[in-house]
Amino acid sequence: MRRGETIAAVSTAPGRAGVAVVRVSGDGAFELAHALTGRAVEPGRIGVARVRGEMCVVLAFKAPHSYTGEDVVEVQCHGGAIAPQRILAACFDAGARLARPGEFTERAFLNGRLSLDEAEAVIDLIDAKTERAAEAALSGLDGTRDKALRALYDEALDLSSTLEHALDVDESDLPDGFERQMASRLDELAGQIDVARRRLREGALLHEGALVVLAGPPNAGKSSLLNALLGENRAIVSPTAGTTRDAIEAWADFCGWPVRLVDTAGLRETSDAVEAEGVARAEALVARADVVVALGGARGTIAVHAKCDLGHGPGLNVSAVTGEGLDDLKRAIIAALEEKVSQGGTLVEAAGERRRQIDSALAAARTSLADGAPHARDLVLLGNAARRVAGILGELIGAEYSADLLDRLFSRFCVGK
Repeated sequence: MRRGETIAAVSTAPGRAGVAVVRVSGDGAFELAHALTGRAVEPGRIGVARVRGEMCVVLAFKAPHSYTGEDVVEVQCHGGAIAPQRILAACFDAGARLARPGEFTERAFLNGRLSLDEAEAVIDLIDAKTERAAEAALSGLDGTRDKALRALYDEALDLSSTLEHALDVDESDLPDGFERQMASRLDELAGQIDVARRRLREGALLHEGALVVLAGPPNAGKSSLLNALLGENRAIVSPTAGTTRDAIEAWADFCGWPVRLVDTAGLRETSDAVEAEGVARAEALVARADVVVALGGARGTIAVHAKCDLGHGPGLNVSAVTGEGLDDLKRAIIAALEEKVSQGGTLVEAAGERRRQIDSALAAARTSLADGAPHARDLVLLGNAARRVAGILGELIGAEYSADLLDRLFSRFCVGK
């Protein structure tokens, strides 16, 4: 990418709509707009002009006071499939090139308008499927995660410098209980790192959505339960065993948690090749699931008896017919998700490169603190632990970002963002 090169793209979603927006950014944005409209654009003022026969509203933003930090022009025209493409073609004729996916946001990062974490929050906001997920993304745009990481680094740095100084003076000059005080502060820092990792995992789950799989043998009530949880007839319900041959999924909002509910083929031995493939897919989904709702004696996170209107059984009693227990099941799923967030482990690939980079660094910092904890009265070991943590966190908030990391992040955006 050549800095300042003029780029253009349609920034609104394709399809039938009242208005579409074509965004142009780069050193030549204002000159390009002049070529399109026949008049100079004025930042801060709304212009109206015809472009390729379309009556358009033209807005100009002078660098650095724009989304990308460059000169930006936005042309608003009629929506639909044709009008925005005609405006975009005019931009290309005037010298712009098509923006790559995420290139506007990438330029915002490179020009200091957004941090890398804030850039990731932009895509989280675009992809948000619930109000809670949107709120989490907005907190990222406010720089909440950046501030939290900076606070962890500042505390680690202060501890490291305090302990380094203590090692240079006579032990008799240190106040009583100094070692215990330093060990206590390191324990508090470890707790703060644990909180940061939990919030990171929660953010990843809110962005990607939780995979909740309904699993069990045929006729255990999985499809009826899926329909009841969704409040609509999404899956075919039949007394014939093996009706569900493939996974059926739908999104749901469980108190702000975006959930991918998946009904699966009944788990059983079968000689039918098509059904066997469905069973294999069901088993693969169970292995990947964040929560497995287990019916009919299957193994999983939450054991459910799904036909309690016909008589109660073991596990959480639920009825798709009467609605009994549905709210209890939703609460149990939410509790299981919250428990998953609090657990350790490695974030999955889908969580995003930056999130996984942060999680890995925090895990390494936490390990360094754990190594120093058993030696609370040894200033050398405490100092070494604090120094390692400060180094890890310092690199995390101040290191140069690799080109590969940037490419992976910004390629997840749509064209026009």
